[in-house]
Amino acid sequence: MSIETLKSRGEDLIKSIDLHEQIKSDFIGLNTTYKDVYGNETKRIYLDSTASTLMMGPAYRTSQKFLKHYANTHSLMHFSAKIATKTYGWVHERILDFVKANPDEYTCFFAGSGVTAGMNRIARVFNNFRPTRDVVLVSIMEHHSNDLPHRKHGGEVIHIPVDTKTSNMGKVDMDQLEEYLVKYQDRINYVSITGISNVTGIINPINEIAQLTHKYGAYIIVDAAQLAAHVPIQMSGFRDSTKNIDALLFSGHKTYAPGSPGVVVVKKSIMETMSPDEVGGGMVDRVFPKKYFVSNTFPDREEAGTPNILGAVTLGAAIEVLDQIGMDNILKEDMEITNYTLEEMLKIKDVVIYGDSNATICPRAGTISFNVNGMNHGLVAAILNDYYNIAVRNECFCAHPYVEKMLELTHTEEISRVKSQDNDVWSVEPWMGMVRASFGVYTTMEDIGKFVNALNEIVMNKNRFIDSYKMNKTGDYVHKDFDFSCKEYFTLSETVIDEIKNSPK
Repeated sequence: MSIETLKSRGEDLIKSIDLHEQIKSDFIGLNTTYKDVYGNETKRIYLDSTASTLMMGPAYRTSQKFLKHYANTHSLMHFSAKIATKTYGWVHERILDFVKANPDEYTCFFAGSGVTAGMNRIARVFNNFRPTRDVVLVSIMEHHSNDLPHRKHGGEVIHIPVDTKTSNMGKVDMDQLEEYLVKYQDRINYVSITGISNVTGIINPINEIAQLTHKYGAYIIVDAAQLAAHVPIQMSGFRDSTKNIDALLFSGHKTYAPGSPGVVVVKKSIMETMSPDEVGGGMVDRVFPKKYFVSNTFPDREEAGTPNILGAVTLGAAIEVLDQIGMDNILKEDMEITNYTLEEMLKIKDVVIYGDSNATICPRAGTISFNVNGMNHGLVAAILNDYYNIAVRNECFCAHPYVEKMLELTHTEEISRVKSQDNDVWSVEPWMGMVRASFGVYTTMEDIGKFVNALNEIVMNKNRFIDSYKMNKTGDYVHKDFDFSCKEYFTLSETVIDEIKNSPK
């Protein structure tokens, strides 16, 4: 490699790092303040990025500038329509490049507002593509959106456990996966796996899983809802083509573009043989009174009706920024923050972290779920919010089977008692769940320091905090003397009225 090439790469790296630092503070909502229990107006610390990320500033501003030219797509006749149609098409191409999917082999289309709608579509497609194959392998780690669609549309679902041999409840068990692939080889249609767990942040080796899956004649689908914002993705282009991914889905609202659509990237060879689920404008070439002809053009045939143009533009802008920073750089800092948080939390007595916490054996990115011994998850989350203005999420994170498995670490007796009861009268109890802290590009070491200090104070003052709360009729913990008023900060009707008053005369 020449000195000039090394110098150029070094300069590019410096630019990426500088951009990374610049972007960290450019997200809408980072400076949002609320009054805490003590009546102090403090800045919110947002540790709920796994549920939904904040809006990236450049992406938002780009979408606002696009609105000046807004028009519907599917036309090149007037100036605005040209801009809208070409920009919307560019976003599809940009996403294929972002996940390194060969545009000659793959198509990208939008579906719904997250992974759910697209996964339902893909489950139906794969089921119809090979109807004689009636078994689907899905890991126990999955969000409901990568489990229930396969149960409803894919066939018989068999859950792959997580590894407990080389790790403590870590990545998907590759040995067990292969056993299932051998046992049901002639029946398995596909394997659907998460790239990163939305509960633990544990990263699965998706390309290795693809290689193993293809060895036994099955397809591979990846739920990249968490993966896309944290880890570099390569769907195709390997020397060993068995590492290629057949279909991958992710959510724009988890990729710094709230309000944007869900994304599906899938091989054209699979989709082109299937009739579209949804029919309407834009996906047909010709319609007659008694018949119609579906377009052979992607993504048009999969996107009936007027698309979420503005959301797509916002997502395209966010992905452009992420790529300019470099997903390798993003992952590196992401793991540094996650690992540091793990290390600090492990020092706190009575804090229990779920999933393997050895980053060498089991790398994580962006998410940590935990409980505090002697305190229900809902209480801990309420205290973090009310006293420290730290936004976290609690309960089961739409991943009930995985959370239940993890809770065996701390709630064995309670789980045994519930399982002995009739499942038809299942009721949620206060102990059922965890607290989840999750991070984004904007998360700082200062945020983590405040979070860890808050946990220390909670553990040291359990009784005082417990005595300050009661449980309401819906099972939520509420402070006995503090009542947060949403109206003080935002109501839609009043905001609309204010905006009307401020409209240009």
